[in-house]
Amino acid sequence: MEIGVALGGGGVKGIAHIGVLEGLEKAGFKIRLIAGTSTGGLVGSVYAAGYSPKEILTIIENLNPSRLYSRHASDGPSLLGYTGLADTLVEVLGETLFSELKIPFACTAVDIRTTQEVYLSQGRVLDAVLATIAIPGIFPAKIWGDTELVDGGILDPVPVSLARCINPRLPVIAVALNPDRQDWHNIPQFNILPPASLPIPAPIIEGFARMRIGQSLRLFLHSMDITARMLTEMRLEVDRPEVIIRPDVHAYGMLDVVEPEELFAAGLRAAEEAEPEIRKALSWTKTVLRVLRSPHPSNNNTPKPAAASPVSPAAMNAIPAVVEVPNSPASTPPDTKK
Repeated sequence: MEIGVALGGGGVKGIAHIGVLEGLEKAGFKIRLIAGTSTGGLVGSVYAAGYSPKEILTIIENLNPSRLYSRHASDGPSLLGYTGLADTLVEVLGETLFSELKIPFACTAVDIRTTQEVYLSQGRVLDAVLATIAIPGIFPAKIWGDTELVDGGILDPVPVSLARCINPRLPVIAVALNPDRQDWHNIPQFNILPPASLPIPAPIIEGFARMRIGQSLRLFLHSMDITARMLTEMRLEVDRPEVIIRPDVHAYGMLDVVEPEELFAAGLRAAEEAEPEIRKALSWTKTVLRVLRSPHPSNNNTPKPAAASPVSPAAMNAIPAVVEVPNSPASTPPDTKK
């Protein structure tokens, strides 16, 4: 029972992805590919490197909250940094390359300078993860040559299309961290930057929040959150994954301080509830239809994977590997001459 998964973004709510992966494993499904955006890219990369869901949960639980959002002197313009998280990822992923992962994996980013979505599937995994989690304005962008890579969720909140690029014959199980549209009225308005999670004195944040400019910013960010939710639903309607799993995590904010075990449990429950639907998607009739509509290997004009500068997936049709992220921001982009 082989499947592919597309893990969406959502800040700390992405911890629920770990529970989903645990539930899929327990049900006997074999995860043969992972596509991730933002937090989904982070969780997916560590899982693809060979860590079990329980091991990933332990890594999350051992993060130091006081250092999690600290900034580094070399960080670009952003409200927060991710030095604490990056240090942990160095320990977990190290110099691992995409080609060394146990499970095929890719993640998305957006070149903010060209406004193009890019797929990250070559080079050092750590650099790709730091690009896909770089929420614009909140975390520093990943600079690479002439590109400035930020969170892929800007254009592709749940990367179903990327999963199908990796293997069009596998059913794609999408994990979205937003509720169905009819339940949006139950989503509370959040303090987008809750004091307990930030390296900024709480009185300063609370004072700013009471000011007119602070209230205006909150209204603007809440409006952007509505827009992001609608984009998620539109992409899911267009990309049509075989199954959509929606963990019940809408009560949590993007940067809230949370109990990881609670989010893990929410993801596990959602995967268990979705099991019958997934088994239906694996029926022989559904499988035959996927095979018939997938590109035939002999007629596949897809470009071969190659180290290249960021390219829009729309412009390249479906390609399993587009971008090689170098080991440091100062690296020179690889030669793209044929």
